[in-house]
Amino acid sequence: MSITKPIVDIIIPAYNEEHSIQSVINEIPKEITRHIFVCNNASTDNTSKNATEAGAIVLDQPLKGYGNACLKGIERIKSLKIKPDIVVFLDGDYSDYPEEMVALIEPIVNDQVDLVIGSRALGDMERGAMMPQQIFGNWLATTLIKLIYGYRFTDLGPFRSISYSKLIELDMQDKTFGWTVEMQVKAAKEKLKCIEVPVRYRKRIGVSKVSGTIKGTILAGHKILWTIFKLI
Repeated sequence: MSITKPIVDIIIPAYNEEHSIQSVINEIPKEITRHIFVCNNASTDNTSKNATEAGAIVLDQPLKGYGNACLKGIERIKSLKIKPDIVVFLDGDYSDYPEEMVALIEPIVNDQVDLVIGSRALGDMERGAMMPQQIFGNWLATTLIKLIYGYRFTDLGPFRSISYSKLIELDMQDKTFGWTVEMQVKAAKEKLKCIEVPVRYRKRIGVSKVSGTIKGTILAGHKILWTIFKLI
């Protein structure tokens, strides 16, 4: 399906993703992308160098935290003279398939959707790409969102697109693990038009900084649940 060409900017939070970041950038459809912002989140490796060599604009965010990195990207976009129509978020670990970005943009362009979540639960997920605790956590969080806010999601997937104007209206605040769920809860509260599209998902390159450790898993799970109830 062809789409009317919108202005699309990409935000990629990245912490020590030197081995994957170029693959992610290289597979983003450049014909429908204006800027690719890699938000270098206190990396101690060659993430910044490799991202720059691949053609991305690197924004340094020394404050650790997934949300902090995303907020850095939004801050930069706000400063642009010409704002984008759509902002796409995806991870820098090559677990997503960047070429599927078109499927996340089309509903906003063609159907006036506000937020599109790339759902790993609805798509084709490689065995082992998500840990059992991640799968359970996603189920629990999305079930609570449905019970409390009346919106049905199947995933808190990081690969997502949102209308720029709606993104600014949501006034995102979370600085760490609660970023994705904050966006979905706020979208539900504001009655935005949200849909999910199936996306593929594969084992990431390298070790996850969250699900790869017991501490990271516990902290992320606690923050996600706290965010859901905090915003009631």
